[in-house]
Amino acid sequence: MRRRIFSGARPTGRQHLGNYLGALQNWVNLQSDYDCVYCVVDIHALTTLEDTSSLQKNIYDMVLDWLAVGLDPRKSILFVQSHVPEVTELHTLLSMVTPLSWLLRVPTFKDKVKMQPQNVNYGLVGYPVLMTSDIVLYKAEVVPVGEDQLPHLELAREIVRRFNHLFAPTFPEPEGKLTNFPLVIGLDGKDKMSKQLGNDIELALSAEETVTRVKEAVTDPERRYRKDPGHPNICNVYRLHGYFDPFRQEELAQECKSAAIGCVDCKLKLAEEINETLSPFRERRAELEKKPQYIKEVLADGAARARTIARETMREVKENMGLI
Repeated sequence: MRRRIFSGARPTGRQHLGNYLGALQNWVNLQSDYDCVYCVVDIHALTTLEDTSSLQKNIYDMVLDWLAVGLDPRKSILFVQSHVPEVTELHTLLSMVTPLSWLLRVPTFKDKVKMQPQNVNYGLVGYPVLMTSDIVLYKAEVVPVGEDQLPHLELAREIVRRFNHLFAPTFPEPEGKLTNFPLVIGLDGKDKMSKQLGNDIELALSAEETVTRVKEAVTDPERRYRKDPGHPNICNVYRLHGYFDPFRQEELAQECKSAAIGCVDCKLKLAEEINETLSPFRERRAELEKKPQYIKEVLADGAARARTIARETMREVKENMGLI
């Protein structure tokens, strides 16, 4: 019997290269070896969103990209978090056994407080409990994470251990599957690729739009003229080449160091590599975009399959807690 994986993402709309290289490629590959549950965590988004007018469109665009990149609803459960209301019920019950001190020590909570001092809401504090509910509601045994996310998963494991100790063995302790999530730097050359920062390249751009975006990328800050030798080790465009054509990357490094190639040409070659890689994705996306009803059916079927698991888990939880 295959082990179950859970992973989720906030509905940020159309996905960009950072999402693709950092998570989606890995999610697609995991489908071969695991029973995968992938969730659009829209309730989580409410902890930071004050304007929800674009929420439904963002969910649709994100799922459209997920399907186009290769997530298969025949192999994985794809659904929207709020479509399975049992998760909020479990969140409430787990909050009764989670010490407040555990939540206040979470570094991301402190960071969010600094970022949004005008909106420090209860949901923001309880975010890790909801995250734990997402995982254990489906009895997930494995969660793909980068090393920086291990502390969050350890808190989920602590909540599970406490619940199992207080009541009865109910949930498996989720294990982290360390994955090489590359930190993809954006077009500004300094910050993580992010739609919010405007330094991203969306997967669904046309080939021409991709060229335009890549031309905006910051390159070697020490190279002022075409004749100057470059420094690939400090150039983000050079780093991005490595994700798409590592063999060509080394050749470009030598050409850059000897000033045989300029930054504009280097960018154009990167745009060509990106377009070649994403061409099949864009073709699939264009076909799926003609079938909005299919997207709705995928999510409805995913929610129904997820609820089948969730109802059984909640029956067990309530029984063990003495609620039924």
